[in-house]
Amino acid sequence: MRIIIDDLSHPKVAALLNEHLAGMYASSPAECVFALDLDALKAPEITFLTAWDGEALLACGAFKQLDALHAEIKSMRTASQHLRRGAARAILDEIERQARERGIARLSLETGTTPDFIPAHTLYRQRGFSECGPFADYRENEFSLFMTKELAV
Repeated sequence: MRIIIDDLSHPKVAALLNEHLAGMYASSPAECVFALDLDALKAPEITFLTAWDGEALLACGAFKQLDALHAEIKSMRTASQHLRRGAARAILDEIERQARERGIARLSLETGTTPDFIPAHTLYRQRGFSECGPFADYRENEFSLFMTKELAV
């Protein structure tokens, strides 16, 4: 598995992000979907990563620097045909590694609360994330679960 910082130009990346957005809108009301589209992920404060096995795109994930010490995980998604191969864990590990390298002391995330999100909750808890309140511009709502993790830098 090869993980790269991606420029979001490959058609397979666009397809995976479309799958991600469709899944978010299928699982949560539109006003509670905070997933970013392809253009929004190109913002300079966002680092977008992809995991590949040869020509197969396995997964993606990103982190958005909120300030000098805090970043938010965004757009974590494993391609449906590549589930349970460790790609999401590998992307998350690389996000943490790169965040530490940049001196980021805390990673936070917002994810859904419906049963579709249980695998994400499990992954984040296994990797040391714990529930917290809203951060950045988020507001409490019944469809969002907020999690955070302090990083040893």
